Amino acid sequence: MKIIVLDGYALNPGDLSWDKLAQLGDLEIFDRTAPDQTLDRVADAQIIMSNKTILSRPILQQAPQLKYIGVLATGYDVIDTRAARELGVTVANVPSYGTDSVAQMVFAHILNLTQRVAEHSADVLAGGWSRCPDYSYSLRPLIELAGQTLGIVGLGRIGRQTAHLARAFNMNVIAHDPNFAGPNPDNVPLTDLETLIKTSDFISLHCPLTEQTKNIINQSRLNLMKKSAYIINTSRGPLIDETALAYALNTDQIAGAALDVLSSEPPTPENPLFKAKNITITPHNAWATQAARQRLLNTAIQNLTAFLKGNPQNVVNK
Repeated sequence: MKIIVLDGYALNPGDLSWDKLAQLGDLEIFDRTAPDQTLDRVADAQIIMSNKTILSRPILQQAPQLKYIGVLATGYDVIDTRAARELGVTVANVPSYGTDSVAQMVFAHILNLTQRVAEHSADVLAGGWSRCPDYSYSLRPLIELAGQTLGIVGLGRIGRQTAHLARAFNMNVIAHDPNFAGPNPDNVPLTDLETLIKTSDFISLHCPLTEQTKNIINQSRLNLMKKSAYIINTSRGPLIDETALAYALNTDQIAGAALDVLSSEPPTPENPLFKAKNITITPHNAWATQAARQRLLNTAIQNLTAFLKGNPQNVVNK
């Protein structure tokens, strides 16, 4: 059985082992696969393991031996799951490997926004503290999180863990999730999106990218935010209208933003957010702690093993 990993580098840049996957078949690993290489690489594969490589209907139709796609991630919007189902191809994802790591990144960004850690460190290293007549200084007012309101859009696993961490900082937490079905161990109050946007001091996005959620943060909703509020996105870049966000930042309509995802990845140099004020951007690596990547790989192997035994798990295209 031929197993092809199309884009293995992001998951395993060299600090994990592929050995257990190799025990399941004839394994070939590509660090990256460009769009014009995809068809050639999947043409005779029976098993594909992939994260962000686009697997469209035309591609899948030209992979006649394909039986299984193992998504090396939670999101699977790059795969035409309907076409896969029609062609008899099982698609399975890894639903919960990065919960703690992504929630941790949310607060890395929140703490950087409120304490200005990177900004103050850079100023100290540039000699600012040495020139200062006082033993302590701040480049701008610092913000205490206790009593601030965090609005969470999407109360899935990561949203719930983010709420749990927020409660540890004595923050008030509210959430919006029209599809929420529990559990809700922290008893986070649910509200409508407009109320959440108007009342939150921090808004953290944790919803999947769908036709309904694309540009869920747009100009009209940015207009509703407090001028002192911040927005954090560790979910999917297209949830935010980037041109509208850049305008809101540059006109001081909101206080700032922190993003781990953008609408195009890697982004073009022309992305309007690169010239916006009061923004921090990290390169979609909230998920990428070593512990999270090891869990992802372990579960992906477990998914494939279960499929080969005739009992597939974590299937997303039933």
